[in-house]
Amino acid sequence: MQTERANDGGQAARREPKVIVGAAIIEDGRVLACARSAPPEVAGKWEFPGGKVEPGESETAALVRECAEELAVRVEIGERVGRNVKMAHGRSVLKVYAARLLHGDRPQALEHSDLRWLSATELDTVPWLPADAPIVTALRPLLLSPPR
Repeated sequence: MQTERANDGGQAARREPKVIVGAAIIEDGRVLACARSAPPEVAGKWEFPGGKVEPGESETAALVRECAEELAVRVEIGERVGRNVKMAHGRSVLKVYAARLLHGDRPQALEHSDLRWLSATELDTVPWLPADAPIVTALRPLLLSPPR
């Protein structure tokens, strides 16, 4: 997907959307959900941890970095969960990956107001951010299937 904008010469310039990555950290049939603390318009809404992919950084490297920064954990990144979700009127796209904690690490709410481990039957007990909602739907079968 590409968006167009006019450059200084008035011609349309193609620009790839900014990629935002999220981690669906799964453990014992539950996924980690994180409550936003800011900005005010989304505070208290729930999301998967993650953030922007920096220039020259792979999506998986960005997720490893973001999980360390936001949760003080080391993770192994797995398969994609769900589809790309357009955000910010098409200027960004959210891509979520399954992940698992490494070395017995336990998440800490460094940038979130709360953390919860949710089973498939508990996924609808928190108000998800709109971009994360389609991922929640795609995630449910993964939580219900036995680990491989």
